[in-house]
Amino acid sequence: QVQLVESGGGLVQPGGSLRLSCAASGSIFSIFVMGWYRQAPGKQRELVASITSGGSTNYADSVKGRFTISRDNAKNTVYLQMNSLKPEDTAVYYCNAERIYSRTGELTSDAWGQGTQVTVSS
Repeated sequence: QVQLVESGGGLVQPGGSLRLSCAASGSIFSIFVMGWYRQAPGKQRELVASITSGGSTNYADSVKGRFTISRDNAKNTVYLQMNSLKPEDTAVYYCNAERIYSRTGELTSDAWGQGTQVTVSS
């Protein structure tokens, strides 16, 4: 079974920076896509950024130029560097992994982390 564990959330002032990390554990051979979603109170969960095993990235328009996603395939870890944070970035951030192949060839369609709170406030 695949587990995703996020870290790095917290309280930051507008204009500040945070770096989120998410490590996947279990019998993992490869993960096709890793990404970050967020959900603010009263709103639907939305994609923030994603990255394939080959390094192709995708960003929500609202974070382009401010957030950078990266991953370490050897460590099955994905990062989200968040700069120039705004109050509207306040949300619970969830790590996601899609198309996870185990060492025995089993496929897990997706997995989610438990979420980490990011609060941007003065």
